[in-house]
Amino acid sequence: MDSTDKRYAPPTAHVDDVQAAALTALAPPLWNPGAAMAWSLLFSPIFGAFVHMKNWQALGEADKAASSKTWGIASLAFIVAVVLLGIFLPESKGMDLLSRIAGLGLLVAWYSASGKHQVSYVKARFGKSYPRRSWLKPLGLALLAVLGLFVAVFLVVFVGEQLFGR
Repeated sequence: MDSTDKRYAPPTAHVDDVQAAALTALAPPLWNPGAAMAWSLLFSPIFGAFVHMKNWQALGEADKAASSKTWGIASLAFIVAVVLLGIFLPESKGMDLLSRIAGLGLLVAWYSASGKHQVSYVKARFGKSYPRRSWLKPLGLALLAVLGLFVAVFLVVFVGEQLFGR
């Protein structure tokens, strides 16, 4: 009998492949939470918080989704307050610096308190094996929101100049 005869060898299985396939089948489609944090550098924590909220909802984590929603609303209120202060207060380098530092602080606070937890959760639960959602819709909506913000600021400044002759 030849020792290379495979007929009498024990059966083999590729368990890693089966486990990865099972995890992928169980995972809902998600936006990459790390990419959402990276896009938040451009679009503010509002963007990341709402993307993470939708991911938490897809994962069935209602409490974490509510927390992300709170971060999104608080970030929106902060941005609106900074824009309104910038419109109605006299221009100064101090105010400009303060608003930039506060915006960066908000981003770091959101990342530390909320954002990094979803990255860790998804990585621990699914690794890199989960269905990915397209970024077309959230990025398109973010671009429209930025455009809307510019239009709103323009209108407020324009109306303010007409009324108060600033």
